[in-house]
Amino acid sequence: MSHANAHQTFHGRCLLVERVRMHHRPVSHVAKEMGVSRQCAHRWVARFDAEGWTGLHDRSSRARSFPTRTPAVVEAAVVAARRDLRLGRDRIAEITGVPARTVSRIRARHAMPAIGALDPVTGLLIRASTVTGLRYERAAPGDLVHVDVKKLGRIPDGGGWRAHGPGISREHQLKHQRIGLDYIHAVVDDHSRLAYAEIHPDEKGSTAAAVLLRAAEAFASHGVTIREVISDNALAALGARQLFIKPHCPWQNGKVERFNRTLQAEWAYRRPYSTNEPRSQALDPWLHYYNNQRHHHGIGGKLPTTRFLSPTP
Repeated sequence: MSHANAHQTFHGRCLLVERVRMHHRPVSHVAKEMGVSRQCAHRWVARFDAEGWTGLHDRSSRARSFPTRTPAVVEAAVVAARRDLRLGRDRIAEITGVPARTVSRIRARHAMPAIGALDPVTGLLIRASTVTGLRYERAAPGDLVHVDVKKLGRIPDGGGWRAHGPGISREHQLKHQRIGLDYIHAVVDDHSRLAYAEIHPDEKGSTAAAVLLRAAEAFASHGVTIREVISDNALAALGARQLFIKPHCPWQNGKVERFNRTLQAEWAYRRPYSTNEPRSQALDPWLHYYNNQRHHHGIGGKLPTTRFLSPTP
């Protein structure tokens, strides 16, 4: 991903190279119209000449060597002292002779939790962190599904502020318009990321239960049987085992939370809809794309359907 102040994305670099190499335009002219220096433009053209289109991707800025990095033996001593003594960075710095900021970096590099999260007697982790140290994934489709409800503001006729700009929201407030909410009930398989979603006007238990039952039927059409669910509803009808997340730990239901984020970015807010109905109609086609065409970084760049379907001979 390009850094926040980058003048060019990968797409922009491709345009720059295309205008120089394919359209045979002067580098200085193209650089000026694209808002970059001539040196920058020449650099990307040179990378294209040497490596092709792949040379236009971002490169890591990580140094090749770290000559001033703390020696391994000293780093091991800091880790051992932190583990055995369970003291803060300043005390560890006094004992080992390593600067306190270096102690902090070593602790972070070894993913050691903060002192406040440990039991002072046993040293075991007893408090939740907002960062999950261990990623998990069930072994087979249907072993666990995540369920959640996402609220989205309905779109007023003629479009909202995303279509007309922020000023329109003030106009709606003055007119006391109450357009209400859409509730997106989502079900995501832990192993394959196969997703199912419906739009409803509420988040009542009976509504969520009915959605979960229909999701089970949809999953069954792919040969997936739900065995465990993180949910409150319809478990008896499904014959599935119920699991709970810890209070105030939504990241334990992280796969459906991440799905909700993708749902907003790629469906709900992908374009400025003029009314609510076109957005609702676009959900099913997007879900088909999500399950059958969209590659997922979390499962190694695969499609959800490829994780439970046999490959076509």
